[in-house]
Amino acid sequence: MAGANCATPLSSNLIDMSKHLAATPASTLDPDIIAGIAGDVPGLVGDLRSDHAGETGAVAIYLGILAVSRDPKVRQFAQEHLASEREHLARMGELLPPGQRSVLLPLWRVAGWLTGFLPALVGPHAVYATIDAVETFVDHHYEEQVRKLPAHGPGAALKALLLACQADEVNHRDEARAARTGAGKLIRAWQWLVGTGSALAVKAARRV
Repeated sequence: MAGANCATPLSSNLIDMSKHLAATPASTLDPDIIAGIAGDVPGLVGDLRSDHAGETGAVAIYLGILAVSRDPKVRQFAQEHLASEREHLARMGELLPPGQRSVLLPLWRVAGWLTGFLPALVGPHAVYATIDAVETFVDHHYEEQVRKLPAHGPGAALKALLLACQADEVNHRDEARAARTGAGKLIRAWQWLVGTGSALAVKAARRV
């Protein structure tokens, strides 16, 4: 469940990975290679469409936080993570031609911005709880995809890219979780809403 203090088998080791996305070389993957992999990995294009939509929303979340928060620590947190989410979005954009991206991207931008803006109005604790919930969901979402990809061939390059993205997201989650203090009923309810909304968004983005 979003916000729960748990780690999946792969993600428990991700914090120690040295090859987070910013440290990896530019991807050699492109839409043609992805099309070749997709024949062996059911649902791959839909998964990547949801990843691209999710990273679009993630960028918007941090922009929403920065639009209202004046807390120096929150702003530094948001600025650093915004940079990595923009890198994720750029890499995902290399994998899908515009015609295969979600047609709901404007909606994901608005929803993401509000998901950052609203808790930032409340304060730092709400911001960190929100990021904890979002990244907990994203960790599991990436791991589901990683498990479907082969360890060799072009699929392995995609697997390495997704693992690097996942490692960044786990780091974001753990930084947010460490900065949090307590968790009241309203915060837990908000985290449930964020996690549920994220799951519904992924289902929609996989389709359109």
